[in-house]
Amino acid sequence: MKTLSFFKKPLSFSQKKTPLTLGLFATCLFLLASCASLPIEKMPSQNFSKRIKFLVMHFTAIDYQRSVNALVDKGGVSSHYLLPEKNDESYGDNALTIYQLVDENDRAWHAGTSYWQGKKDLNDQSIGIEIVNVPKCKRSENITEFSSEQNNENGDNRNCFFPDYDPEQIELLIELSKDILARNPDIGPTQVIGHADIAPTRKNDPGPRFPWYQLYQAGIGAWYEKSDMDEYWQIFQRDMPHIGLVQKALNTYGYGITETGIMDASTIDTLSAFQMHFLPWNVNGKADAKTVGALFALLKKYKPRRLESLWQRYQLELVPVTKIVKPIKRGQIDAVFPQPEESRSERALVNDRAIFKSYKGRGEIIIDSVDATSADIFINGQKLDIASPLLAGNRYKYSLQRRTKNGDNTLRVENVMPEGATINIIIPYPELRAETNSNNKSLAASFKLVDQQITQDVEDGFPGAVLLVLKDGKVIKNTAYGYAQKFGDGGELLAKPVAMKQDTIFDIASNTKMFATNFALMTLVSEGKLDVNKPLSYYLPDYQGGGRETRLVKDFLTHNAGYSPQVRFFTKDNKLGKSFYSQNPQKSKQLILNRVPFSVGRYTKRMYSDTDFMLLGMLIERLTGQALDNYVERNIYQPLNLTNTLFNPLEKGKYKQQIAATEIHGTTRGGRVDFDNVRNYVLQGEVHDEKAFHSFGGVAGHAGLFSTTGEMAVLMQTLLNGGGYGDKHFFDKNVLDQFTKPDDGDGSFGLGWRRSNNGALKWHFGPFASSSAYGHTGWTGTVTVIDPEHDLAIVLLTNTRHSLIEGDDVNYKFTGKSFETGKYGSIISLVYQAVLDSNL
Repeated sequence: MKTLSFFKKPLSFSQKKTPLTLGLFATCLFLLASCASLPIEKMPSQNFSKRIKFLVMHFTAIDYQRSVNALVDKGGVSSHYLLPEKNDESYGDNALTIYQLVDENDRAWHAGTSYWQGKKDLNDQSIGIEIVNVPKCKRSENITEFSSEQNNENGDNRNCFFPDYDPEQIELLIELSKDILARNPDIGPTQVIGHADIAPTRKNDPGPRFPWYQLYQAGIGAWYEKSDMDEYWQIFQRDMPHIGLVQKALNTYGYGITETGIMDASTIDTLSAFQMHFLPWNVNGKADAKTVGALFALLKKYKPRRLESLWQRYQLELVPVTKIVKPIKRGQIDAVFPQPEESRSERALVNDRAIFKSYKGRGEIIIDSVDATSADIFINGQKLDIASPLLAGNRYKYSLQRRTKNGDNTLRVENVMPEGATINIIIPYPELRAETNSNNKSLAASFKLVDQQITQDVEDGFPGAVLLVLKDGKVIKNTAYGYAQKFGDGGELLAKPVAMKQDTIFDIASNTKMFATNFALMTLVSEGKLDVNKPLSYYLPDYQGGGRETRLVKDFLTHNAGYSPQVRFFTKDNKLGKSFYSQNPQKSKQLILNRVPFSVGRYTKRMYSDTDFMLLGMLIERLTGQALDNYVERNIYQPLNLTNTLFNPLEKGKYKQQIAATEIHGTTRGGRVDFDNVRNYVLQGEVHDEKAFHSFGGVAGHAGLFSTTGEMAVLMQTLLNGGGYGDKHFFDKNVLDQFTKPDDGDGSFGLGWRRSNNGALKWHFGPFASSSAYGHTGWTGTVTVIDPEHDLAIVLLTNTRHSLIEGDDVNYKFTGKSFETGKYGSIISLVYQAVLDSNL
């Protein structure tokens, strides 16, 4: 090995001796003399290892002189060694020299936030080599507002030219690396890595042109055996591993990647880094057969024992899983009688009995005879007159209108014959009915005060509202007031304001949290796919760091996780700084997963937070493998024939004219607020919430849902029914009870739901709501109340924010909020008064 030379080229810092230098030198001599006088005797221990474990390669991305300025003069970053390249005008010397900038025993600042093989912040355990090499990259200037492009090192929005490395420079690098490895025996082949390997989401150096294979041939670093790679390639062409196994394999080799089971941005970056190192001719960020083949070949060569468990998992995942299909429940009762032996109790009189909800003069029973010829069926103690004999395989339907009552009804089944035969009984959930015309006049009289209040508010300038009340399974009021749109773009009053209608669609704002996110969560809990008492990181493994692993799912539902009320991602002028600016759904979700900090500790101070429900929306997407809007629309709203309950209505066939307008001047507060892409026109059909619109593409767990009073009524009746509607079952009654019961810390909170809490929230529920009443409000002017004790539900949808704004640039308010209709509680109070006083 030839002798390596250092510091042959003068650097820009001074090497002159000064009085201070001489003073320090004298001090050092004194300290050495002092140490020599101590009675120290060496007793070498066998229990130690070398500090240096990793060798990290970088490219400078700038020329030699600028590299010196950055690494030597300016501070902030450094490296142990710097290697120039020929043909660099700023270098000015034909002979290449290696420059040592930091002693190997000292810590250079070259790795930053990093991870490799279980170790973090590798500056403490690594030697860094900066190699002068200047790629040329340009970012796309045509990124659309809601583009999925990522602003990262390897995204499609970057176009990079990577030049070849100087051959003489690489020869010198090989000699230096051999010298380092000889002095640091703990650096194994898989510990010679690039900056991109240890920080793939931030860096792509030393780039795809770095000659890793040439270094391997010189005895430096790792490489796979071609025969092994070919073998795995052939296997994976037939059956690719699941992405979760690929993530696990990457982590096993050394990369700081979390197994999420989805091809997220972090995985794409990590695959790109791996490919730049081991397949530089195939850098596409995809988990293709060649890439995964190379990864498994490396594991076979360097980590064979760790590979065994991965290979076993791969083979296990190849075996088709026989899914046990849980029968779809087709009503509130859908059961076999007599009950199967495994579910029967020793207490005879509790078997073959059930309870169901109905209303007087309503309901039906469906009997499927499996193999029975007769059975005795009792409703509220009265025996049904059914076919005799029953025919095996036949279905029978009977009205229950002569035997049902409001509230709980009983079912009892006896004497199913012949012995051993069974029948299946279905009783659907109640469905809404409109009140009969004969009662219209009395109803109008009962709600006179309600109508007077809202009508007067409209006459005085309040924009508009639709109020629906349902009681005992009937819609007893559904009235439209005022205007769906009064103002045009620019703030001028329309010559012909658009009248409000019963079927006008509204942006329900934070009621989204309940009627989209909570509905989905309750469904997933009932299906056994979610346990709210588990950490969120159990389902979102990439939700980690800073105490995130300790937060349970229920902490977000009760707003006890510790997040501030909101993060204004949509503007660079947010409290967390420009790095938290995002008008891109993928970036916003990544920020929330592991960047947005907690404001307070868990359970130290309850803060109602949109961030909580953003995360819960992401949880639903991860559990279902579907976008939030797709899941709730296809699995909840469409089965209920709800065609106007949806996210992004203008993208799904709805027209502005069908939708109530909200803020007049976009989200500028009458010109008081400005940020990139701010809307300044009348909002109609676009979610008002800026975070949902700009940062989440209109679909978020906290806001974005649109609906009508009539369709909200179906969802509220589903809640009053205990989890279903007609023959559709969504969640179990015990799960609904779990979500609506009072939280131990504050009874005005359930799991997501707000509760009347015996009058604690009069501004929302009024003074007459029962202690079991629950619901939510929405910033645009929406309020819901569901009161099981009174079998009552109320939904008031208004366009309160479609009003002028008064005040200065700091202290201002929407005039719509000055009216009683816009304050919720007064109207809810009058509705209760009408219902209770009139005994409706």
